[in-house]
Amino acid sequence: MQAIFIVLNKTECLEELLARLKKAGINGGTILESTGMVKSIDDSDESYLLGSLRLFLDNPRPESKTLFFVVEDDHVDIIRKIVDETLEGINNPHTGIMFGIPITFADGLMKK
Repeated sequence: MQAIFIVLNKTECLEELLARLKKAGINGGTILESTGMVKSIDDSDESYLLGSLRLFLDNPRPESKTLFFVVEDDHVDIIRKIVDETLEGINNPHTGIMFGIPITFADGLMKK
């Protein structure tokens, strides 16, 4: 069993991603509003020039969505494929990140 986390910067893909995951039998995820660390750092110490450059270099999306799912190991590759296809490549800049963490136990999950 694993916990799969997806930090989705490309939030316009959220509905399609959820629909595709549901169609593949992936249910019961949680979605949280999230903000990246870079967007939260106080800019008051930056020089004017550095602050101006930052506008062009940073991702213009101030918010993201963090999704997580507790799934059986055999669903991990399915999720990874769906996420990558829906986002047209998760490794592209400003798209998101995804990672999995092994779970030693999970109470309170409904089994079919």
